[in-house]
Amino acid sequence: MISRFFPIIDRYIIRKFLGTFGFTILLIIVIAVIFDLTEKVDDIFEKNIPVNELVFDYYLNFIPYFANLFTPLFVFIAAVFFTSKMASRTEIIAILGSGMSFWRMLRPFLFSAILIGVFSFWLNSFVIPKANAGRLKFEYKYLKYNWNRNYTNLHRQITPGTFIYLDNFAKDSQTGYKFTIEQLQNRKMQYKLSADYIKWDSTAQRWQLENYTLRRFKGDKEEIRRGQRIDTTFAFKPADFDIADDDVQMMDFYELNGFIEREKLKGSSFIDFYILEKHRRMANPVANIILTLIAVAMASRKVRGGIGMHIGIGIGISFTYVMLMQVSSVFATEGGLNAAVAAWIPNAIYLMLSLVLLRKAPK
Repeated sequence: MISRFFPIIDRYIIRKFLGTFGFTILLIIVIAVIFDLTEKVDDIFEKNIPVNELVFDYYLNFIPYFANLFTPLFVFIAAVFFTSKMASRTEIIAILGSGMSFWRMLRPFLFSAILIGVFSFWLNSFVIPKANAGRLKFEYKYLKYNWNRNYTNLHRQITPGTFIYLDNFAKDSQTGYKFTIEQLQNRKMQYKLSADYIKWDSTAQRWQLENYTLRRFKGDKEEIRRGQRIDTTFAFKPADFDIADDDVQMMDFYELNGFIEREKLKGSSFIDFYILEKHRRMANPVANIILTLIAVAMASRKVRGGIGMHIGIGIGISFTYVMLMQVSSVFATEGGLNAAVAAWIPNAIYLMLSLVLLRKAPK
């Protein structure tokens, strides 16, 4: 059955391509771990980090995260190296000379790239988010700052027309400082409640406000009331503030979708960042296919510089791809570009490049 769908030449290309990809990713991971360990060696000794936590909580979670993050580039380098090697040994000439078309020769390459892409999507959407929880907890515990994080300058829309602001919120004590809640109707202020402190009472499941001021607006009249303390309920809980940029990396695909919908209702100012993260998880696996097409089309022609020339050009294309990803991300989060579009721009541009190269590839 396997030989019917994958003849000998297909199995040869799939085996060599995946083998080269595995070797490439293993080599780069070893180098990355060595550099990362060298960078953190001072913290390891200064903070007396236990070896078992360093290995099992950090590096066993860091390796899949790093490997999957750059999988498209590893696939690209592997495809360039293997295809260029085939071209230098005139294997591609022999394949095409046997009557097999160039498009037919692409089939095992595409199959391998799709296989890696599907596996990458599964890892990135369901496996790595759980591993990121352990990695980030280790980083906050030893390398960044305490895991009980404080959040500053928080703005949220909790219901349509109702906005809250906190100058600072401490997760460990579940206490906020300089709190304000405003309700607007037809762009007119209905009431504004301010307090110096707001603290969550987990037993009573309500908020305690201290040194508060309540202002109500009825037409041209304003009613002001001040007090030392008041207990009340709101349509939000401490968990609504317990979100940092890194936290979306710990959510699987379905959790991220639900989180984005909730943040849209709240009018979160970070919604573009979350949407960008979601679409990156889908665009990254697709990039495996596009970059494989570019690699095969570029490296299948035998040139005077041989493998070295192809690898040099491949590294240059890799850097431009990474740079384009970063530029589009900045435009999405800072420049007003649609986040979903920004995530797919590098793939769209390189897909057009792949079509141009495929037309010029040896047939």
